[in-house]
Amino acid sequence: MASHHLKLSHDKTELLFMPYKTSPLQDLSITIDGTTVTASRSARNLEMVLDDQLDFKEHIRATARSCRFLLYNIRRNRPYLTTHSTQLLVQTMVTSRLDYCNSLLASLPACTILPLQLVQNTAARLVFNLPKFSHVTPLLRSLHWLPVVARIRFKVLTLAYTAAKRSGPSNYRT
Repeated sequence: MASHHLKLSHDKTELLFMPYKTSPLQDLSITIDGTTVTASRSARNLEMVLDDQLDFKEHIRATARSCRFLLYNIRRNRPYLTTHSTQLLVQTMVTSRLDYCNSLLASLPACTILPLQLVQNTAARLVFNLPKFSHVTPLLRSLHWLPVVARIRFKVLTLAYTAAKRSGPSNYRT
């Protein structure tokens, strides 16, 4: 690595070992240029958190936590915002995070994706400045937002359609 003028960053280097389900858990570590890197249960790559079981629970937890923090900050400024400006803020800051890499969550059960749906429900209530226990389905319809599971399915189907019609980018074409 030194010959290519590269240096290993201790804070950013992670090793993710995905064992077969029946294999015993091992303490795996590798040494690169005198630096030992040990295996961790999850690793972050392009803001996507992969875990050793590939159930994406850590990614969903991290996404929901960051979205709740953003919603908290928007709620603090909500008295000074109109409904339209709040909707724009929520769509740009929260919905974009919910949609990022969500096609990887397509095969997960609904109970795993539930925290993301709860965040979307909270965001819809925030846009209309309604209390916590108000019914959210009419709000989602008036905002023209699909539920999270339907958004994931729509994204996967859109990718499949563009690949089948060869109308998308070259890396989507078969």
